[in-house]
Amino acid sequence: MGRLTNRTSPGWTYFVTTKSWQNEPLFQVHETAEIVVSKILEYRDRGSYLLHEFVLMPNHLHLILTPAVNVSLEKAVQLIKGGSSYEIHRVRGNQMQIWQSGFHESRVMSWDDLKRKADYIHFNPVAAKLVDLPREWTYGSASDMHKLDPVPQGLKPRASESPNVGPKGPTPLKARA
Repeated sequence: MGRLTNRTSPGWTYFVTTKSWQNEPLFQVHETAEIVVSKILEYRDRGSYLLHEFVLMPNHLHLILTPAVNVSLEKAVQLIKGGSSYEIHRVRGNQMQIWQSGFHESRVMSWDDLKRKADYIHFNPVAAKLVDLPREWTYGSASDMHKLDPVPQGLKPRASESPNVGPKGPTPLKARA
């Protein structure tokens, strides 16, 4: 049976999960975790993708990102995994496997879907009993230590009803006099 391919399209936003090699807690080492986070931010800064949320756990990574128009989702994930692996090997002087091959993705379909997935990312370290509050986990976007990109326009919440203001709104009584 052949490998599964990811179905992606330019301009879509994705929730991505990838795991460390053999699910080992490789990222519990501070130096290794810092390298992975720095690579996530580096490739965002280079314009490879918009980064909306992320959390690096001891044995896996969750991201919400929108690849750049000229970058596939597969390439965006490869940049993070390949860039961090190379740097970890260079700094730590070893050639051990860092990441499992492949990743899982799901398209973010709406504002509610985005909020659900962002909450999952934020509370992952709390659920794992690594911290008491999401903001205490420094290897994630909930810490407010890392710059994030705005949510794509198509995923922003829609106003349920326009307020009764503006040129078509009623004129206040005092203004009529």
